[in-house]
Amino acid sequence: MPNQLSQLTEQRIVAFSLGHPGLGPRRVSATLAQERWGGIRVSANGVWRVLRRHGLNRRISRLSLVAGYAAPPEPERATPLEARHVEVDHPGELVGFDCFHVGRLAGTSGRVWQYTAIDLASSYVWAELHTTPLNPAARRTSALARRVAAELATQGWQLERVLTDNGSEFRSAEFGQAIAELGARQTFIRAGRPATNGAVERVQRTILEECWRPSFARSLVPKLTGLSRDLAAYLRFYNEERAHTGRLTTGRTPLEALIGARKMRPR
Repeated sequence: MPNQLSQLTEQRIVAFSLGHPGLGPRRVSATLAQERWGGIRVSANGVWRVLRRHGLNRRISRLSLVAGYAAPPEPERATPLEARHVEVDHPGELVGFDCFHVGRLAGTSGRVWQYTAIDLASSYVWAELHTTPLNPAARRTSALARRVAAELATQGWQLERVLTDNGSEFRSAEFGQAIAELGARQTFIRAGRPATNGAVERVQRTILEECWRPSFARSLVPKLTGLSRDLAAYLRFYNEERAHTGRLTTGRTPLEALIGARKMRPR
């Protein structure tokens, strides 16, 4: 059979899929095609057929194998949204912010929240985990905004506008002052229309599927320090190694899109 994959290629597909059990066949195909992963050229259908032969074509099967067939706790399920396309031309022009409730962890007081930001032009993502007694804290969202602005500045970009929901952590005077001090402006989404901020909602669901579900599957008693390490490792993969197929990323990683946009900027 001329299209039959070698045993080594099959093994690499299976190994990569188990190492990243949240990724589907299309994402596995795109990532393995990169030179840093060996430049393995295999279609999404080819990846799916390999996984099916090994009984791993369903995400739950891969997660169960990683978990040792235990029944791990899970973070809260994110509601899928149909994101609206937003026209942006360069990094920093619009950055979406949101918070996602990861849950309560044993040995941790309060609730664990994921604070997330995504640059809509490059798809570059920032995310942090923090605990609060109940709701997300404005001091954390303000600190994240300052971090985003500083890291964009290192690449030659200005944080121009942020898009947030109407939560108190974004409506607060503290967050508003931080945004003003950064020379940016804030836009609120329409109440009851979370899809308006669909890019950050979508990336939070991606992190849930590709990071948190595998992470929770590996540990029956997740700890905040371990989850923070997993998140940092996943973000390195997402920003620096995971191929993206958006209008502006065009198959590049978010970091490549961020740097490439700077090089292409008219002088």
